[in-house]
Amino acid sequence: MKKLPDGFLWGGATADFQFEGGFNEGGRGLLSHDFETDGTIEQPRYHTMQMPNGSIIKPRSSFFYADPVPQDAKPVFLDDHYYPSHQAVDFYHRYKEDITLMAGMGFNIFRFSICWSRIYPTGLEDTPNEEGLKFYDAVIDELEKYHIQPLITICHDELPMELALKYNGWANRQVIDCYLKYCQTLFKRYGKRCKYWLTFNEINAVRGFGPCGIRESNGKMRYQGAHNMFVASAKAVKLGHEMMPGSMFGAMYAMSELYPATCKPEDMFHHLQQRRENWYFIDTMARGYYHPYAKEVWHHHGFDNLEISEDDKQILKEGQLDFVSFSYYRSNTTKAGDPWFNVGGSANPYLENTPWGWPIDPLGLRYCMNEIYDRIQKPIFIVENGIGAIDKADENGYVEDDYRIDYLQQHLSAMADAILIDGVDCLGYTMWGPIDLISLSTGEMKKRYGFIYVDMDDKGNGTLNRTKKKSYYWMKHIIETNGEALEEPLTNKK
Repeated sequence: MKKLPDGFLWGGATADFQFEGGFNEGGRGLLSHDFETDGTIEQPRYHTMQMPNGSIIKPRSSFFYADPVPQDAKPVFLDDHYYPSHQAVDFYHRYKEDITLMAGMGFNIFRFSICWSRIYPTGLEDTPNEEGLKFYDAVIDELEKYHIQPLITICHDELPMELALKYNGWANRQVIDCYLKYCQTLFKRYGKRCKYWLTFNEINAVRGFGPCGIRESNGKMRYQGAHNMFVASAKAVKLGHEMMPGSMFGAMYAMSELYPATCKPEDMFHHLQQRRENWYFIDTMARGYYHPYAKEVWHHHGFDNLEISEDDKQILKEGQLDFVSFSYYRSNTTKAGDPWFNVGGSANPYLENTPWGWPIDPLGLRYCMNEIYDRIQKPIFIVENGIGAIDKADENGYVEDDYRIDYLQQHLSAMADAILIDGVDCLGYTMWGPIDLISLSTGEMKKRYGFIYVDMDDKGNGTLNRTKKKSYYWMKHIIETNGEALEEPLTNKK
């Protein structure tokens, strides 16, 4: 039987810059993500911006890298580019409709991120933007109407643009104080209404300009920025526990499963080293200290030490995470000789791929859940999972997305096995993008994840009307039975 324990949390997950919109409304300031242009899977364009002197700043080929810009430079938008996050899919104006649709599926939790620059437009203000706070009050009001708990991501791969330009982002410890001020405001305003919090999103995927705001991309600076984020997270956890007794804090990690390509000893050891790239972040934040292998990780990135004070070490110990949350979309393989931290890894001949080339590996989710829980022995939470696909809607906006149902049935069944057979303590599951949203990696709309179709193309054109896909009704049945219906054959029709 696949029926999950009582109290299991079912829901969906979004990010403000991919979902919210309302870019120039409600006193919102500029975000580091606001300069991402649209692109294609063949030629993605990230963080293209123009400076006052007329120079065009374009990214390097690696994800989230950007060339250094003058410290006092202010970016301006290029008129001939489309910036998907500015409108996204307009949750800012449609949140009541969207939450009603989620409630119709039976969600009891909704993961969303608060836009930092909607609360502190530059990150430097002494007082928060009340209009921004009122917007999230209204969102939580609507969730409470349907008995849906909020799961709030405090910082989802972004920070106010002014902090990136003034301080070089998280490379500067000044940003820790800005973040704590922001956290204190959120805890005071929403603390009695929200139990579950995530301090950062996919913090182990930090590469520079987007999540870190670091315009210079040497390895030591990025890892120093990550350390500053570790300290900020630990301080936030400690503050949150003081201000909100009973609250639970996690941070989110990208946890694609990783296998050695062969049993050749060199491949096995390379796999161990590569896997430590993820454990480095989880171990430090969930255990509260740097593991001895951290020095090996630093060495592979070209440096031998970081600026870590004795006070920092104490803060990390006191601010350990309560649970480990993660995204899981795919698995990879690795072998000796592969580039260090090669996200794509080597091909796996035993797996099929999504249209975007991501291997589909349901058993890898069960493997990953066991791997994390065995190591950390704290509750886990699957806060992103799903399949990006090109959906073909009929004249009524209805999509027969059997491929999504099949993907979810296999992954949710593997999740249930990890919980019911292996004994993994899992708090819940929030599927990525329950309502179609903008792709982070490509800026596209056609890469859709949702149970709910949004009438919009890659350039933001369309009615933005929402319609339920076939998977909406299937998932509603799964939630109604708390997973028991995962045993049923995949024959249900609308």
